[in-house]
Amino acid sequence: MFFDRPDSGENTILVHLTIESDTERDDPSEFEELALSAGAKPVALITGTRRQPSPSYFVGSGKLEEIAAVLHAHKAELVLFNHPLTPSQERNLEKYLECRVLDRTGLILDIFAQRARSHEGKLQVELAQLQHLSSRLKRGWTHLDRQKGGIGMRGAGETQLELDQRMIRQRIKAINKSLDKVRGQRDQGRRSRKRAEIPTVSLVGYTNAGKSTLFNRLTNAGTYAADQLFATLDSTLRRIDLPNFGQAIVADTVGFISHLPHGLVEAFRATLEETSSANLLLHVIDGANEAHEEFKAEVESVLAEIGADKVLRLEVINKIDAIPGMAPRIQRNDAGKPIRVWISAHSGAGIELLNNAITELLADGLVNENVILQPGQAKLRSQLYENNFVTAETMDEEGRYLIDLRLPRAELERLLAQETIQLGEQVRPAEGPKSWPEKATESSLPAANSA
Repeated sequence: MFFDRPDSGENTILVHLTIESDTERDDPSEFEELALSAGAKPVALITGTRRQPSPSYFVGSGKLEEIAAVLHAHKAELVLFNHPLTPSQERNLEKYLECRVLDRTGLILDIFAQRARSHEGKLQVELAQLQHLSSRLKRGWTHLDRQKGGIGMRGAGETQLELDQRMIRQRIKAINKSLDKVRGQRDQGRRSRKRAEIPTVSLVGYTNAGKSTLFNRLTNAGTYAADQLFATLDSTLRRIDLPNFGQAIVADTVGFISHLPHGLVEAFRATLEETSSANLLLHVIDGANEAHEEFKAEVESVLAEIGADKVLRLEVINKIDAIPGMAPRIQRNDAGKPIRVWISAHSGAGIELLNNAITELLADGLVNENVILQPGQAKLRSQLYENNFVTAETMDEEGRYLIDLRLPRAELERLLAQETIQLGEQVRPAEGPKSWPEKATESSLPAANSA
């Protein structure tokens, strides 16, 4: 029921207010792009300013009358608010305007419902929709609101509402059970890649930054890529061969957006775990967009929410073909490590540089070390094997384990800080990747019109 959408668009009124108390403000142009991505036909944009939202209608009485007048003048069927609305505000607005009203969260959910293709994607979207719907059930049963006292006057309203809530709870429980199975399958796949020493490179970034176009350029895949918000919902994995390195897995993920509904983040956690468990994140940034710094901050916020803020990161400044005078190049930090690459995924400019930067980062940061573990440190030994850090092992006459390790320097430092172990030979650089260092120091991204 959640994925049947009309083929034609709908005449829509867009409402965007500037709330003086808000520290972060949404962009009206991005709101219009969201509406177009959902298949709406915006016929008017109503703007205004308020100190605080109205508890009853979000907007004031004067603005409410203005919306109603524009609605009837254009014969529109839908009003979209670029703000989160409470269930009571939605009900009051629909009753006054006599048409459907959706807030920003409902609009994004509708777009996700249209884009979901895989079974997992549909489950994730339905879960977010049910969680959003559960607090808005009552509006569907306003004619059965109250149970009245007296013989023959006891209505079924509350009983029906409770039944609906029970059905939604049961469906949410079933979806979560299915997603737990998906999460287990993904964990198994990640463990298999880890045992095979195949690193994962995950593409992240603001929606419509060009992630899917870059994914297709890197992997020669034919995934759907379009100049629209949330063109990609389903995580896609492809194997690639990096020069002078070997094989790696590239993952394309859902794009982020400002004020991404928390329910969506929770629902898509199984997919987003591909990001938090990746060995390297390619943060794709639309360099031609003047708001790229704000978009970058939004992505960083979501990465922190899903526990991926500590993963090694490489910024990829995309769409340089739309920036006058900008040429492909690699920017490095003071230690000489790549932190930013300028490319055009559409034309292919700079892709070779990007591959070289990825190879350099994945192959860096490992050390070889010999350690001596006592017989009582079997648990630590087991953990080293579980993380695939052990390259060789022998046992001496005293029953001690003489273990050759290959592991990230940061992991070695953590091990030395937490465990009492005896080191063997001097630490030396390792050959070949298995895990990776902390994120390199970043510098600010120049303005879109700078060279």
